Amino acid sequence: MINQKFFFEQIPTVIIILIPAFLISGPFLSDLGVSIAALLFLINSVKNNLFQYYNNIYFKVFLIFWVILVVSSFLSDNILNSLKTSFFYFRFGIFSICFWYLIDKNKKILDYIFYSIAICFACLILDGYIQFFNGKNIFGIELSDSYRVSSFFGSELILGSYLCRLFPILFGLFIIINKENKIKKINLTLVSIIFILSEGLILVSGERAALFFMNLSAIYIILTIKDYKVYRIWTYIGSLILIICILVFYPNAKTRIIDKTISNFTNEKVETSSLDNLKINFNSKKIYIFSKAHTDMYYTGLKMFYDNKFFGVGPRQYRNACKDYPISEFSCQSHPHNTYIELLSEVGFFGFLIIFGIFLLIVVFSFLHFLFSLLGSKKYNFSDFELCLLSAFLISVWPFIPTGSFFHNWMSVIYYYPVGMFLWHRSFNAKLSKKSLK
Repeated sequence: MINQKFFFEQIPTVIIILIPAFLISGPFLSDLGVSIAALLFLINSVKNNLFQYYNNIYFKVFLIFWVILVVSSFLSDNILNSLKTSFFYFRFGIFSICFWYLIDKNKKILDYIFYSIAICFACLILDGYIQFFNGKNIFGIELSDSYRVSSFFGSELILGSYLCRLFPILFGLFIIINKENKIKKINLTLVSIIFILSEGLILVSGERAALFFMNLSAIYIILTIKDYKVYRIWTYIGSLILIICILVFYPNAKTRIIDKTISNFTNEKVETSSLDNLKINFNSKKIYIFSKAHTDMYYTGLKMFYDNKFFGVGPRQYRNACKDYPISEFSCQSHPHNTYIELLSEVGFFGFLIIFGIFLLIVVFSFLHFLFSLLGSKKYNFSDFELCLLSAFLISVWPFIPTGSFFHNWMSVIYYYPVGMFLWHRSFNAKLSKKSLK
């Protein structure tokens, strides 16, 4: 007889707890874990009639988005190649539902996830700063470009992205564990050190987008949360002091974050006359959108969208279609390095509208929460835990910054990882409200 609890609860639970570590190893293990958890939950849903978990606005919208991706693939010039991305994309939506179900079964999983992320952060902090000061990490991996820290990620320069995207989740779990466990509190000093040092590590990773996202989520959390506002303010101030010290005493960090950013916006060596509509002459310098390369990719993506307005060229097909839109040697890359340009070019207006709609909802409801909180009203009120998760969603769908590929498996796992926790907590609060009304 099959042990249902082992297959449908224990295995997916272990996978979810280990996802933060899997992400450090690369996209394979994390995506494999998501696929196994989703498959087991599908079987569990049929076997034990768990279809109530699918009857919600989240899954319905996700299903519409998935259908748009599949239709876009069928309309693309590389149907099979595109379908490899779009058809099995449903695993991410089901993974989130599985996550929700598992927390319903055992809320203790949140404690384990917190410690899993905290241990991963501690290991990356220790190894990252060893690499920063020593030139090599504990495995002998050298600094990238002689000054950029990558730690266990090696040649993949995504350390900052990992830290800034998981940081709001870590802080949210820290809040909910401390709030609900009145007897045994997490050591504030230890957690504070992890928070401050991880934000400094994002700087020395040289990832400017990650540094922006770290500050965006920090400011969002400080403005919206209630119980740990003062704590988050002084840990944020501590991280800013560390960042200033690094910029002052280690010129390479300043060169990457400040000097090169200014240079990318203005003094690119290679120039073409095909993008005059995107250039502004300012004191005899060309002004670009982030850089010459980014400007060319954005222009290429928008031209794709203009020719394929409703369903785009197909998920992950920018890399193939860009050959038909020659702008410069920079314009044809694996993806256009902006979530919304990628969505417009690859899945068209309909796919773009759903993700941009999510961004607008986050902004509107966050503003209403902030406004009504100032007025002392509980209308549109989110818990501090939910607000931390919303900040993670916000940086995932933020429009005005260079990003990784929306459809990359590694990024998708990070995008959908906090969704299950958010769905569970909204459902949990709704149940509490119903009980209080009885």
